[in-house]
Formats: sequence, structure tokens, C-alpha cells
Amino acid sequence: MKARAARIALLALDIRAIRLLFVLILIASVSAAYALTFPQLTGRVVDDAGILDPTTKAALERKLADFETKTTGQLVVVTVKSLQGTSIEDYGYQLGRAWGIGQREKNSGALLIVAPNERKVRIEVGYGLEGNVTDAVSKLIIENAILPRFRTGDFGGGITRGVDDIIQAATVDPDEWKTRANKRPDSQPGALDVLVFLLFLFVVFMIIRNVGRRGPPTGPQSRRRGPMIVPVPIPWGSGPSRSSGGFSGNGGFSGGGGSFGGGGASGSW
Repeated sequence: MKARAARIALLALDIRAIRLLFVLILIASVSAAYALTFPQLTGRVVDDAGILDPTTKAALERKLADFETKTTGQLVVVTVKSLQGTSIEDYGYQLGRAWGIGQREKNSGALLIVAPNERKVRIEVGYGLEGNVTDAVSKLIIENAILPRFRTGDFGGGITRGVDDIIQAATVDPDEWKTRANKRPDSQPGALDVLVFLLFLFVVFMIIRNVGRRGPPTGPQSRRRGPMIVPVPIPWGSGPSRSSGGFSGNGGFSGGGGSFGGGGASGSW
């Protein structure tokens, strides 16, 4: 009887020890989460990792301000020096809530988070934008628009293209956007670019042909000036898009109190 009682007591002690260990692990996890420190929200582009040049950063801020003015959405780009030992999913979810990106009533916020040291990127989407910028759409943007550029070291180009696609996805039907994205030849010039280039070649060909027919000038005509050919820049590729209006300066910018539920997608390179 005494041995049986001892075994029961030992078993009860083991159960209590397991419960205590579980509680300690839970407390440690919660404490680690609350110990995260975030960059200060100084504007629509927070380049804490220092990977954007001033021109690209200014262009992004204007584009994001224009998006916010024309819609109810609020998109912020942030680059971080470290994820502080946590996953980019957990970091992004908590950062979005800490900053309160998006309107409080509509939760219409989104974050494009880049952690260059960990080679991670994430699109964090607030509740209000999850209908358009779905997890699948976010993944498609990361895989098709952002990661190919990041792999070549073009952080500015990847972030700019990602912002363009997020803004577009937030303003059109998600199925329509996915169809457009799948049909778009990312590495090939557009039809307008090809047409302009062919027109340029035709003009050059006609000039060379006419000069060949006339032959070399002789006599007094040789002193005449030939026609002045003004070089015309050929638009090749889409390049960074322009936006009207915009937000100038970082003073007074803040989130609108929006909330996040973990929607979005992540990627690595």
C-alpha cells in the first residue's frame, strides 16, 4: 500500500511539474513577443536597414501618399535590421498592430516588410484589405515581382514593383488581377515599347537610304549643313511609375488605428 501511494504521489508530482514547465514556456514565449522593439513610424517609408537611395524613397513616399488619398487604404514600406529572433510572420503581425496601420473602422492597412539580413520579405495585410490582397495574391506578388529583383541585389526595384502591384491589387477584383499578373511577361518589353522601337529603326533606315541615294555632296552643296538629327530617348520597359500629388515630409504621419489578423504571405531569397 505504501509503495502504491508513493507511486501515485510521484505521478501527481510529475504531472504538476509538466504543467509548471508548460506555463513557464508559455510565459517565456509571451515575454519574448512583448520584448520586440520596432522602428519609429516616421513616414510611409521606414528604411531602418538603409537599403533605399533617397530618390527611390521619395518616389515611394509620393506613390503611397497618392494611394492613401485616393482610397481608404494605407500602405507602409519598412525595412528592418533584424527580426530579433522571431519569424517575419510574427514580427509583421505585431508591427502592424503596434503602428496601427490603416483606418480603425475599416482596418484597411498593409505592410511591405523587408529584412535583408535574414533575407526575408512579407506582405502583411489588414482585415479590410484581405478581400482584395488575398494570401494567394500576396504570394504571387512576392514570387513574381519582388524576389527576382532581390536576388540580383535590386532592392529598390523589387520594393517599387511590389508596391505597384499591391496598390493595383487593392483597387481591382483579385481574380482579374491574378489573370493580368499571370499574362504579364515580366522580363519582356510591352507592346508600346516594341512599336516605338520599330518606328525608330524605320526612321533611321529611311535616313540612311535617302543619304545613299543622293550620294556624297559636291561643289557648293558640300558646304551646306546636313539635317540636324535630334536623339529621341526610347522608353524601354515600364520603369518606375509616376503618381500625382503625394505626401511631402514625414511630420505628423501616423497610423489610423487599424488592426491585423495575420493575413498575407512571406518569401525568402
